[in-house]
Amino acid sequence: MFDLLRRRLADGSRTAPFPPPPPALPERFRGRPTLDRTRCGGACAECAARSPSGAIVAGPDGRARFDAGACLFAPEDAAACPHGAVTFTRAYGVASTARHGLMSDAPPGERIQELGARMRGLLGRSLRLRSVSAGSCNGCEAELVALGNVVFDMARFGVQFVASPRHADGLVLTGAVSRNMETALRATYAAIPPPKLVIAVGACAINGGPFRGSPEVLDGAPQDLPVDLWIPGCPPHPLTLLDGLLGLLGRLERGER
Repeated sequence: MFDLLRRRLADGSRTAPFPPPPPALPERFRGRPTLDRTRCGGACAECAARSPSGAIVAGPDGRARFDAGACLFAPEDAAACPHGAVTFTRAYGVASTARHGLMSDAPPGERIQELGARMRGLLGRSLRLRSVSAGSCNGCEAELVALGNVVFDMARFGVQFVASPRHADGLVLTGAVSRNMETALRATYAAIPPPKLVIAVGACAINGGPFRGSPEVLDGAPQDLPVDLWIPGCPPHPLTLLDGLLGLLGRLERGER
């Protein structure tokens, strides 16, 4: 027993600081997508047809725009533009409090707007979330589970998942929302006492993901479900999840650790 305790003490802390210094992300990591209009050839329909996720669309001005919410973060999403206008950066911060904030032509600084002082006052220094997997492949759920491990440890920020919606401050939605899960999703949302948050995690919950257009799914969060935070990815990295959650709570701006 003493040898075990000695080894654990020698290990030290393995919890990563957040926000981290330049994180040691894997070589294959693909972060926030960008679209360089100076390199865009303007053939939006042609590029959109090549995009496996439909992330390349025509904007109001007829020029191409890129939808990070629909993006599957696959190499094919970037290769869909033959001019190399679409690239993936190493930036893990992709979440937005507005759906249009996930578009490549969204105004700068419109990514995450923190909750108002009244809402933060009601939540206190904690946030309890109920997760609903509504037709997911379980990739997003695996990353949400990783938030509880020793490396990311979201509980240090007062954020935890709970078993009952009646104990929750908000709902985390994953999956394209299958017809079979719609009733359960709505019942869970109704059981969470107000005021409450809704967080859509992953391409499926935002836009239907690879299942978009199937008659068996709703293409993500129902239109009448008020989403407070959109976290894109397929699946999103735990750093992306933390960045979105803490940005919403305003803890990044206030420097709280």
